[in-house]
Amino acid sequence: MKKFFGSALAAIMMFALMATGAFAESNDAMVRIVHASPDAPAVDVYVDGKPVVEGAEFKAATDYMPLPAGEHKVEVFAAGTKDNAVISQNLTVEAGKAYTVAAANMLEMVELVVAEDSMQATEGKAKVRIGHLSPDAPTVDVGLIGGDALFSGASFKAFTDYKELDPNTYDLEIRTSDGTQVLDLSGTKLEANMVYSVYAINTADKLEVLVLQDSMVMPSEMPKTGMGGASDESSANYSAGIIAAVAGFGALAFVLYRKRTAQ
Repeated sequence: MKKFFGSALAAIMMFALMATGAFAESNDAMVRIVHASPDAPAVDVYVDGKPVVEGAEFKAATDYMPLPAGEHKVEVFAAGTKDNAVISQNLTVEAGKAYTVAAANMLEMVELVVAEDSMQATEGKAKVRIGHLSPDAPTVDVGLIGGDALFSGASFKAFTDYKELDPNTYDLEIRTSDGTQVLDLSGTKLEANMVYSVYAINTADKLEVLVLQDSMVMPSEMPKTGMGGASDESSANYSAGIIAAVAGFGALAFVLYRKRTAQ
């Protein structure tokens, strides 16, 4: 009996691990789209001729969406139209990887800027990177107010490496290389076991940040300046699916056990 229960429990745990690791073993990449062009109108986004985003306005960010590995044609149109694409570029993605695809720069020069994301959180740490998507802002550093820089020399279209920080609330600032503050980010809360991307967006005179969550698991509280990442509904549906599958597998194990003991 103990052996049976041990085998059943092992099977249930294995099923749960397989469910949560399905993305890593699939032939898909995960892609999210960000509208980061300050003077561009709301847009529709097509991939390989099919609409995937409709009516996205400046600062909008989608959830992560699965996209088969390989090369794809991405077209961006003013919302409600399908003539004269403002962007038409090819995008190549690899299976098991995650990407942020941002429509960046001013409208007359708008382009896709692509970054590979990390979805792997580190136990007990917050993992953070900076993306510079403000077309006319200078090269900047990000660090503690009056303290050392955590990220240095980020220029337009650059993405820093991820850095691991202790979970905490930080008084950060974006500043130029000479120490002049261009944006106060006091009270930035970073939670343990989470991965974040902090994007500097808009024009230099209206600089702001867009904070997105790169990890698959939702935090209990998103940073106050953030939007996007996986939605509550999609995260709940994903978790509910795993729970239901594990519960179903457990019920099957219990039925088999009762049948076996009755014999």
